[in-house]
Amino acid sequence: MTVLLSTLMSTGWTIGYTIGIVVVLVVVALVVPILLLARRIGTQAQAIDDSLQQSVTNTAGLAGLQTTIDSAEVIVAGLHRGRTRLGG
Repeated sequence: MTVLLSTLMSTGWTIGYTIGIVVVLVVVALVVPILLLARRIGTQAQAIDDSLQQSVTNTAGLAGLQTTIDSAEVIVAGLHRGRTRLGG
């Protein structure tokens, strides 16, 4: 009876360890692809941020566009007055 009980306990531990190892392997198999995807997303996010920073630099001159428009309107109005005075 003692030998049978000892064998059952030994078998139980073996089954328990096997199930534990299988669970750990399944978790690792699920987590590794998620971590790889997160790394890829992080790399792409950095590339997107760099592109947006370049866009800010490239479009910085547009901040003065209204000043240019205002100056052009003043010039055109002056030209129109001059043409009118000259009879044109």
